[in-house]
Amino acid sequence: MKTILVTGGAGFIGSHLCERLLKESHSVICFDNFDSYYDPRIKIGNVEEINTRYPGPFTVVTGDIRNRDHLAETFKKNRIDAVFHFAARAGVRPSIDDPLLYEDVNLKGMVTLLEVCKASGIKDFIFASSSSVYGENQRVPFSETNLDIQPISPYGATKRAGELLCYSYHHLFGINIACLRIFTAYGPRQRPEMAIHKFTRLIDRGEEIPVFGDGSSRRDYTYIEDLTDGMMAVLQRHKGYEIYNLGESQTTSLKELIGLIELALGKKAKIQTLEPQPGDVSITYADITKARRRLHYQPKVSMEEGIKRFIEWYKKQNAWSDK
Repeated sequence: MKTILVTGGAGFIGSHLCERLLKESHSVICFDNFDSYYDPRIKIGNVEEINTRYPGPFTVVTGDIRNRDHLAETFKKNRIDAVFHFAARAGVRPSIDDPLLYEDVNLKGMVTLLEVCKASGIKDFIFASSSSVYGENQRVPFSETNLDIQPISPYGATKRAGELLCYSYHHLFGINIACLRIFTAYGPRQRPEMAIHKFTRLIDRGEEIPVFGDGSSRRDYTYIEDLTDGMMAVLQRHKGYEIYNLGESQTTSLKELIGLIELALGKKAKIQTLEPQPGDVSITYADITKARRRLHYQPKVSMEEGIKRFIEWYKKQNAWSDK
């Protein structure tokens, strides 16, 4: 059994990883600042749900990764074996409006965390990067071997810079670091502003859904269970420094996505067509050859099944909130 620190562990992906680690008998420390990017009560609910399901060694620390003293105190109080770093300012479009905030949280916060890891002798560090580092890339599917990548949003640029910082700390201090380029995660607890959750909510209420462009843009959607499978494989198998794509290696158009949600909900969407937004890309598509070979990563949940599971969770949440 290992003690794992998960920064951003109260969020969508982080909370699922915390659950998975606990399920596999690890001790987990969730370090999260419960910020207001979306309703903090959602993240509080995530950790409360984990506590209900897994009464084992799960500790929640409220803190900011930019606060070196608080981080150092957390490491000093706990014998931490590995770190999953998910804490970040999320969102492509908001990063265009406030790039300095994204630089501060995503880069200063990462360097602060890496410095504390170095001082504490941490040897295993996993960083949640993003498919947004690829930018408007027409070489599909996207491969980790493609070095000609140009992020088109400050958010994507901070994630790429984070990967480079990780390499520096691996090279200088011998920390095993894996950077995971995550392709549009979805599933139960997905953030409320993300497309699948937002569209489901609006369609269910009979309200218009905003569609930017003609609906032909395509995304590689990754079901959360498949994603946590890949993360656990990294914890078990990875050494050195590597970048891994974690996606489904399938693409779904925006029109197709809306159709799947309509089918699962049994309701028709009302569509508001809008101009494409800055920072949006026309396609994301993961080449997962490397992850398959090195991590034995094999996504199993189809888009149809994943949307069905998400809608089932959404309906249960609504039924509970209506009581």
